[in-house]
Amino acid sequence: MSEIGDTTVPVLVVIPTYNERDTLGGVIERINETLPRGHVLVVDDGSPDGTGELADELAATDERVHVLHRAEKAGLGAAYIAGFRWGLARQYATLVEMDADGSHAPEDLPRILAALERADLVLGSRYVSGGRVVNWPKRRQLLSRGGNLYSRLALGVSIRDITAGFRAYRASVLEKLPLDDIASQGYCFQIDLAWRTVRSGFTVAEVPITFTERELGVSKMSGDIVREAVLQVGRWGLERRRQQLAALPRRLKR
Repeated sequence: MSEIGDTTVPVLVVIPTYNERDTLGGVIERINETLPRGHVLVVDDGSPDGTGELADELAATDERVHVLHRAEKAGLGAAYIAGFRWGLARQYATLVEMDADGSHAPEDLPRILAALERADLVLGSRYVSGGRVVNWPKRRQLLSRGGNLYSRLALGVSIRDITAGFRAYRASVLEKLPLDDIASQGYCFQIDLAWRTVRSGFTVAEVPITFTERELGVSKMSGDIVREAVLQVGRWGLERRRQQLAALPRRLKR
């Protein structure tokens, strides 16, 4: 595995699934067309609709597709961490987060991977110049934009789309982060990892993408996921402020 920006070099695209049978095959086909030498890891949480069985069928005929079965639905964060560990154990240099529902366009992968030449984490961003959202109701757009603004102010980061779920990490980032300590889910998981990446001294870049709301299946967004993000980000923000105040006397003495 050589240069990260070379899109012919294998990277691992981690796709968590739960009842995504209707869309998974098409997404993997598009990934294969976009990254002919890329690899896909489907992390299925015991989908009752047969998603795991479909993934096994695809893997049986394509050596680029791999499947990790988990016994039950344990949340997005846990699925991604299991996928990261699988990929790190097999020495992939780049690991990508991507949804199975078609909301993330595989055709954006080359631009995201190319940006890793100047950053350690690259986010496919809806909220930088050139980024946009298609087919979202106004309420969902306000929730997403508001959550990103809240996180940016609370955590003191400049990332415009810190909740983005389409992103690529250098393996060196995930190797340094304390994956065992991460229990966040949903929006909060994405915020958690991006913020830990920044605090660990790594660089973050954002690449504009078009996010298209799923046409098949049911969104996994829930009130519990939103509440977790609001409360946890608030705690992190207060702790950040406490640390800043504690360090103030030392700065004044200089």
